[in-house]
Amino acid sequence: MTSFDSSPQLNVWRALLALAVVFIMLATTGWTAVRHHRGADSPLRTALSSWEHGRLNGHALPAPDGSPTRLAHFFATLTPHQRGLLADRYPLAVGNMNGAPVSLRYRANRIALDKAREVERGRIHDNRLSAVGHADAKERMKRFALLSRPDRKILAFDPMGSGRVAEVFGDLDTARRVSVVVPGVDTTVLTFQRTARKYSAPVGMARSLYAAEHEADPGARTAVIAWADYTAPAGLGVDAATSMRADDGAVRLNAMLRGLPGSAPVALYCHSYGSVVCGVAAHDLPSRVSDIAVAGSPGMRAAHASGLGTKARVWATRDKDDWIADVPNMELGGLGHGADPVASGFGARVFAAGDAEGHTGYFVPGTESLRNFAEIGTGAYRSVSCADGNQGCRK
Repeated sequence: MTSFDSSPQLNVWRALLALAVVFIMLATTGWTAVRHHRGADSPLRTALSSWEHGRLNGHALPAPDGSPTRLAHFFATLTPHQRGLLADRYPLAVGNMNGAPVSLRYRANRIALDKAREVERGRIHDNRLSAVGHADAKERMKRFALLSRPDRKILAFDPMGSGRVAEVFGDLDTARRVSVVVPGVDTTVLTFQRTARKYSAPVGMARSLYAAEHEADPGARTAVIAWADYTAPAGLGVDAATSMRADDGAVRLNAMLRGLPGSAPVALYCHSYGSVVCGVAAHDLPSRVSDIAVAGSPGMRAAHASGLGTKARVWATRDKDDWIADVPNMELGGLGHGADPVASGFGARVFAAGDAEGHTGYFVPGTESLRNFAEIGTGAYRSVSCADGNQGCRK
């Protein structure tokens, strides 16, 4: 049941349950979890500072946080040698610079990953670290080595903390439609890709969607981005119950979207807490974003789809045994994420999830949810199967 079709008495109990959950989280994680902690400058911040003080042929470099259009123009005026020189000299800065040519970002991030891998190699032999620290360094070194392979297209990378990363499947420069997968809680550089339960991780989700889009339309020129370039909440604590992580993620998501090459339509696929990120970002999305599809959503920080402030089509789905259905849909004092996107009163286009299982089964090959994702991603809206069996979601 949802907050839109349940009785008033049940709504009261759901509200009380939500408050109990909040107090339990605060008791176990503490109020400090919602504070902003300032630590040492990240490698990325240091790299951007170096860029800001750098020069090329005696000329100052443009502001790294300038508009993607201005930065794209700057790189377009350079020779291939000059662009390569900047990638070699400032790999972490160029690799995360919206507006830089994507092929140059791939090259720069490969260099940055190699450097980060060497840092972790040093940590493995650091006697000041505990056994747990050594194990963590070893795992990170392995992951950085995997991501730096020549066949990987890393669009963004930051080794700080739990790490942030984004990867492209397909050709962004020639794509006629682009899809972006925005994952939820517990997404780190180490969980970005999994061998077991691989379709619950961003890389598995994106690869599966990319293959499904080509199966739906073999002639389609599509690209899919596994976008984990924000600091996701760790576990189901206070961070997951507030929009703090989503607020920062929304800014980063919109900046990435504005830096994409071309003008192809973009569809967002927002899973779990990722739908909170997309909901917060919605009002500021560039006009090329044509669709927002959420799956297993705890809410989008809005009472109604119209309140998102976007002209993009808003889609929603939830499978029959997703535990997120038991999370109270409410917002109180900044805690909770608002109305249920699959409820009839929310106003989203609710499509079928069919044989998807659990909270992380939406991108598993062969599922109805993945097929519907692919139809949305290729623009075949009339082929989407609606949750209620009629054609309401296709209107």
